[in-house]
Amino acid sequence: MRKLLVDVAHTLVPPKGDRHGPLPPLMLTLTMVTGLVDAVSFLGLGQVFVANMTGNVALLGFALAGAEGLSAPASLVSLASFLVGAVAGGRFGARFAAHRGRLLASALALQAVLVAAALVIALVAHDSVGKPGRYALIVALGLAMGMQTAVARRIGVPDLTTTVLTQTLTGLASESAPAGGDDPRPGRRILSVLAMVLGALFGALLLDAGLAVVLGVALALLVVAAAVTRRLAATDAPWVRP
Repeated sequence: MRKLLVDVAHTLVPPKGDRHGPLPPLMLTLTMVTGLVDAVSFLGLGQVFVANMTGNVALLGFALAGAEGLSAPASLVSLASFLVGAVAGGRFGARFAAHRGRLLASALALQAVLVAAALVIALVAHDSVGKPGRYALIVALGLAMGMQTAVARRIGVPDLTTTVLTQTLTGLASESAPAGGDDPRPGRRILSVLAMVLGALFGALLLDAGLAVVLGVALALLVVAAAVTRRLAATDAPWVRP
């Protein structure tokens, strides 16, 4: 228990000289954004994921089999948008390969623009999005989440991929003391899961107030994260280096 609490504390408030500096709490913020955005897409746009591509590919297979309420075109558009966003994230990663702070700050700024575009679409449609609006939202959010995932992968903070939890949960169980492991980073792994759950929970609860409300919360988190990252990135501290 003591190890868990210490790991939680170090994840939320990294100690001086930590290899990843302020990146873990920033990655947790993006994990919460993932929960919010997938709540919008799955619950508000007709059972399609824009961040969880494992789930989206499964939904695509179900839709092709004729499962009721699912849309193969929506899943394909989401997948294609995510991949394009991931390409953009890869380009950012190559451009800012030597400075993780600048990489994250620049990517967050563009991601915020994409989510802001989605917010404008939702506001114009008054949350009554027809097929064109639905696909426009899927594209904007898919691009944003694909880029986020690629950048998080390039930054490389262990157990904080921001969109994928399968490996995190597997590590939490398979490397635990009962499994004979040394139980590395239990607090960080649990916080990652909680951040996703909280994002999805708040997204689902706020959805009754409209898509725009949930997207507004996601945008606010991104703007704050971008501002904090840009300020912290104006340094040559060890954590900025790959």
